[in-house]
Amino acid sequence: MVFSAASLSVRVVVLVAVLLPAAGFAQTALTWQQIQERFVAGNPTLKAAKLNIDESRAAEITAFLRPNPDFNLGMDGVQVSRNDGVWRPLSGVVETPSIGYLHERQHKRELRRDQAKESTTIAESTYLDQERSLLFNLRSAFVQTMQAKAVLQNAKDNLEYWDKELSVNRQRLTAGDLAQVDLDRLELQRVQFESDFETALVNLRTAKIQLLTLLNERTPIDQFDVSGTFEFTDGLQPLEEFRKVALEMRPDLKAAVQNVELAKITYKLAVANGSTDPTFSVWYSHNSSFANPFANQTIGGSIDIPLRIFDRNQGQKTLTKIDIGRNERLRDAAEAQVFSDVDSAYWTLIQAANLLRPYKAKYLKLANDTRDRISFSYQNGGASLLDYLDAEKSSRDTRLAYLNLIGSYLTAAAQMNMAAGREVLP
Repeated sequence: MVFSAASLSVRVVVLVAVLLPAAGFAQTALTWQQIQERFVAGNPTLKAAKLNIDESRAAEITAFLRPNPDFNLGMDGVQVSRNDGVWRPLSGVVETPSIGYLHERQHKRELRRDQAKESTTIAESTYLDQERSLLFNLRSAFVQTMQAKAVLQNAKDNLEYWDKELSVNRQRLTAGDLAQVDLDRLELQRVQFESDFETALVNLRTAKIQLLTLLNERTPIDQFDVSGTFEFTDGLQPLEEFRKVALEMRPDLKAAVQNVELAKITYKLAVANGSTDPTFSVWYSHNSSFANPFANQTIGGSIDIPLRIFDRNQGQKTLTKIDIGRNERLRDAAEAQVFSDVDSAYWTLIQAANLLRPYKAKYLKLANDTRDRISFSYQNGGASLLDYLDAEKSSRDTRLAYLNLIGSYLTAAAQMNMAAGREVLP
């Protein structure tokens, strides 16, 4: 068949138009690092929490502002009665403008600035602590997605394996080596594999939805995928190493320490606020002074000193001093919580590892070998159908238990990362 050049061009254009949408919807699996970057960039809860830091920095500006000067305009000499039958109320008025400024002593302004800056550092630590908690939720959702993918793949493998077994046994039925009732029972067993597959598929979609919610993305589920190593790797550092990292990195512990410093600064400010702040004023008037009637241009000054006889800010001094002790106790409680979190995560990891080692070293291979041997024996008349079904179920349950244990181990690893304040386990 011969095509013209025009006809060939049309066919090429149609082919490209058909292939382009498929390429546009190609599935790209995201690694944990990419998931984490998208989460930090797009999660609305984190974005809202970060605004608290900006608000605290704006408060630093207000805290370090100087007091505004006061402007006062006084008027004297306004007439209240007629003179010579002519009423000129403003003819003898003398305007006296004055400017006053409150001078803050005992470094009140600097202490307010330090107080605001310390509040900003606490806001930053609080943000990092909220990010730490949300990252644990994200990592757990990521692990659940990886686990659901592994379980789904396991269900596919089981279904394919069973279909091969059915094919062999159908040949046996044709050859007269198998009863119809036994083949029917084997066919019915496929329902369990189909159920496992559909359940795993739903679980995977649910895990992806949870992950997409945390990422604040609207990507269709079928176009969203993750990739990573879903496997158990043995080998943990000593407990003391995790404790040391947690004491250095945990943002909630840092915030507790910073709250103690803030309480100390607040106490110093309360002491400073108990001191007297004078107000200096200068004034000018176009009027002769009493000491020199020929001097029409006069200036003067004054100083206003409050007498703090009764109120010397005693209450705030006492309250802020008590607050120092309260925050010190909260710091000790936060440190104890760090040790508790690390220890709990560590022993959870140890327990999961202790369960996974025999599965990886022995039980998985033993279950598969037993299934294969009994399958061979059943096909050659050396084992009953019930023995074969039991061996197949044992193999399926062992593999599923192993995948669930890996999921538990990786979730415990995410818990350890959260307890330590940074990623200490992959």
